[in-house]
Amino acid sequence: MFSKLEALEQKFEELTMSLAQPETLNDPGKYQKTAKARAEIAGIVEKYREYKEAEKHLRETKQLLLESANDPEMKAMAQEELQKLERQEQQCTESLKVLLLPRDPNDEKNVILEIRAGTGGDEATLFAAEVFRMYSRYAESQGWRVDILSTSESGVGGYKEVIAVIEGAKVYSKLKYESGVHRVQRVPKTEASGRIHTSAVTVAVLPEADEVEVQIDPKDVRVDTFCSSGPGGQSVNTTYSAVRITHLPTGLVVSCQDEKSQIKNRAKAMRVLRSRLFEMEQAKQQQEIAQARRSQVGSGDRSEKIRTYNYPQNRLTDHRIGLTLHQLDSILDGRLSPVIDAVLSHFQAEKLKQTVEAA
Repeated sequence: MFSKLEALEQKFEELTMSLAQPETLNDPGKYQKTAKARAEIAGIVEKYREYKEAEKHLRETKQLLLESANDPEMKAMAQEELQKLERQEQQCTESLKVLLLPRDPNDEKNVILEIRAGTGGDEATLFAAEVFRMYSRYAESQGWRVDILSTSESGVGGYKEVIAVIEGAKVYSKLKYESGVHRVQRVPKTEASGRIHTSAVTVAVLPEADEVEVQIDPKDVRVDTFCSSGPGGQSVNTTYSAVRITHLPTGLVVSCQDEKSQIKNRAKAMRVLRSRLFEMEQAKQQQEIAQARRSQVGSGDRSEKIRTYNYPQNRLTDHRIGLTLHQLDSILDGRLSPVIDAVLSHFQAEKLKQTVEAA
């Protein structure tokens, strides 16, 4: 591990020097590429240097401990400092192990977020709208941008389906474990007797695919246009602005009618189609390592019930990691960090465990 860290530190120094060279400064493309490569390893190098500093102080403190054998006061101070430095060195070592784990190539990507009402009728559509609001608020807190691509509203003001793109820094790295069935337990507004009902929505988080990653042959798609339906003003049911794209080889169908412009709806639909095709290709690749993934607690498959939102008890439970928080109102308002951070830490620990076992 440490030989790899030494090599990364040397590379970091070389990249830092390169950024100051005239040939780099005068070439915007080269400068951007070099700066990005440096930024990718900066966190690891910083932690490694923190580790080396702690190790150096640890050696010095051990020497001081030997020299103060006849000075009880100095010896006690050295022992206290020694324990502190040993903890710091251990924490740095554990952090470095996590930082050196193989990176998910999709972590830097934007995501396509798809939320669909499941069992529970109108109540499920209302919860789908609340889940979308929760992720939108969280995205706002992270400085991300949310752009709705497609919606299908219910008669009670909820969402049968909502599809949006979330753009920003490392969006997929934070949201990649949110896919699955989200269950809600509460008394619906329409329930006169006060009985608690259970409904569910499905959440899918897809890394947005770039055009260079997924090439779609124009001969493989059929584009149909139709009149928009639902809220939308005068253009609804009067112009053929809505678009339905069918990918003939796979049978995937994507519709979009949120924009008044047919061109904009087509562009949004292609964005969703490209990401779904990318996910299908990833699924094929992941089947080859399915055995390794089964050892993780929960795979993020959307058929699994991953989370329960219990309104009467103000409780959220993530079933994959056994996390329970009694702050549901705060979480639904977009303060998702305690949940997301705990899930990420869990799966990082699982990956680290697998890496150690495979070594």
